[in-house]
Amino acid sequence: MSDLLPLFLNLTGRAVLLVGGGRVATAKLQQLLAAGARVRVVAPEISEEILSTTSQVQLARRPFVPSDLDGVWLVVAAATRPVNREVAAVAETRRVFVNAVDDPANASAFLSGVVRRDGVTLAISTSGDAPALTALLREAFDALLPRDLARWVLRARAERVVWRREGVPMEARKPRLLAALNDLYRSPEGARQTGTDVDVAQGVSPAVPWLNLPEDSWL
Repeated sequence: MSDLLPLFLNLTGRAVLLVGGGRVATAKLQQLLAAGARVRVVAPEISEEILSTTSQVQLARRPFVPSDLDGVWLVVAAATRPVNREVAAVAETRRVFVNAVDDPANASAFLSGVVRRDGVTLAISTSGDAPALTALLREAFDALLPRDLARWVLRARAERVVWRREGVPMEARKPRLLAALNDLYRSPEGARQTGTDVDVAQGVSPAVPWLNLPEDSWL
C-alpha cells in the first residue's frame, strides 16, 4: 500500500452511511454524530443503543443495497467481511470513500486514534493494520502534551495575527513561534504554571527539550 494522505474531514451536515448495527457500529456512530454528520444506519439487526438515537439518525432495518450510497459523502462499513466487501465494491464505482472497521482489505479510508485538547487535534494511524498500537500511541501522545497547551494555542493565534500583518514569510514563522513559546516559560509566573516546585524555587523554566533553541527541525 502507498503512503496514506492524512486528512481532517468536515462532516457537519453531510450525509454518511453506516452499514452495521452491532457493538462496533454503535461506537462509530458516536464518532460520526460528534462530527456533526447526518447518519443513516442500515443493518438487519440494530442494537438498542443505536435504536435509542432515532431522533438523530435515520434507520433502515434491512440488508445493504447499492442505492443506500445515493448522496453520501462517506461510508463506514461495520458489518461482516462479505457485507463490507460488497459495500466497498459498490462504493468504488461511485467514488465514495469507505472506512471498513478492522477490515483494511475493504477500506479506502482509515479512522485514526484521536487526541483532542484545547483546540488541538492529533490523529494516529497504522493504516488499519495494528489498531491496538494506534490506541497505545494515542494514550502516549496524550500524556506527552503539555498541561498548559491552551496557552500555546492562544500564543500561536496571537503570533499569526502579527505575522499576517507584517507579511512574515512562511519559512520564518516556525522559528518565531518556537521563540514565542519559550518566552512563556522564562518568567516566574510561566514557571509557576507549568514547572515543579523545585523549578519555581530555583527560578528555572520547565525542561521541555524540544522547545529549546536552536532546533534544526524547526528551521
